[in-house]
Amino acid sequence: MAAAALLRRSPAARALLSPALSSRLVASKPHSSSPAPPPPSSKPASTKTFSIYRWDPDSPSTKPHLKDYKVDLSDCGPMVLDALLKIKNEQDPSLTFRRSCREGICGSCAMNIDGDNGLACLTKISSEAAGASTISPLPHMFVVKDLVVDMTNFYNQYKSVEPWLKRKDPPAAGGKEIYQSKADRAKLDGMYECILCACCSTSCPSYWWNPEEYLGPAALLHANRLGDANETETQHASAVGDANETKTQHVHARPSSRIPWGLSLREEKLAGSQT
Repeated sequence: MAAAALLRRSPAARALLSPALSSRLVASKPHSSSPAPPPPSSKPASTKTFSIYRWDPDSPSTKPHLKDYKVDLSDCGPMVLDALLKIKNEQDPSLTFRRSCREGICGSCAMNIDGDNGLACLTKISSEAAGASTISPLPHMFVVKDLVVDMTNFYNQYKSVEPWLKRKDPPAAGGKEIYQSKADRAKLDGMYECILCACCSTSCPSYWWNPEEYLGPAALLHANRLGDANETETQHASAVGDANETKTQHVHARPSSRIPWGLSLREEKLAGSQT
């Protein structure tokens, strides 16, 4: 049996056989579990240049710089994250960035794309193939490496507003579910969707100027969200402090256009966190 299989696979072995015997052999076929070859791409080649911020702390002599990578868009997914993964897998394995869910839920791939903060997994590649796309880390943040920034201060600010539910009084019956009315639930719309990607805070000029004291839109949004929740204390604002009082009344419109899920950073939304 093994000899017959070898004869089927080897044209040179079949040439040694007589024509009569050779005609009785059946050409071998690939196994059903073998991966099928990829179909030829019907799209015309379209090359786009991505200028990506590079900096490696292990090479202190090399200053931060932009490095160009050319990507064939006909063989790439539609999102910026697809291009980054293609560059990392095929051109430069040292390229460093965060990514996880690819669904716009985790907020890991937040970065600055062509001057705007956003999630790479939700940002489509610009259709202008002739122009280069510039990708850099979130602005006004300490860079760990390449497109990875240090989120320690951002998360500490989120922690400072005590982002958990606190009841005014103990529940009447322990272990019982506490119902929330539709009206109370509606108060959370436009706030609960925050995924802590820091796109809004790093787009806010007030956050740029005083990130040590000003908590930023994301933390203030969570403080106000918990203040509106049913059967909870409204004392989360006490953790916000006076340093944010005047800045919150002047929340810039710029961050609102940089939020992946269209959260509301309107003044009336955040004003409640200063009462």
